[in-house]
Amino acid sequence: MSTGAAPDVSAVPVLVKRRLQAEVLGPLHAEMVKELGAARANDILDRAIRQAAIAEGRRLAAGAPGGEPSMAHFIRLFDLWKQGGALAIEELAADDQRFDFNVTRCRYAEMYREMGLGEIGHLLSCNRDGAFVEGYDPGISLSREKTIMAGDECCTFRYRKNRSP
Repeated sequence: MSTGAAPDVSAVPVLVKRRLQAEVLGPLHAEMVKELGAARANDILDRAIRQAAIAEGRRLAAGAPGGEPSMAHFIRLFDLWKQGGALAIEELAADDQRFDFNVTRCRYAEMYREMGLGEIGHLLSCNRDGAFVEGYDPGISLSREKTIMAGDECCTFRYRKNRSP
């Protein structure tokens, strides 16, 4: 019997959430490809995932101390995506103006490949990163030249605090 309260999904590791989402989105994407073609299906999936990431960024920004997003809070939030060893990282810099690191192992990429979804893994996860930060704080930007999902040896994350939102 339902109590009417929404379940607390914040305790579910992000890697588990992404697997559950992929179990639904993978077959949905495959059907969209049949009906609309790969380019159109990818565009729709990309836009939907980005919108969800922006909304998630806004929601988590609202939980920042004093309701004010900051680089320090953003850096602490990153632990959510590392839960359960989902990411192995090499941290290069972390301060009030920047957060630089390389991902040296990405279990998200591994999972999508194991699920047969490697060709859309970047849509399901990688493209969330810039959109998330856009929702969290438009004054923070992300530059990333390499991703494991694209076949590189690491992912290069370079976040910068550019301006006040």
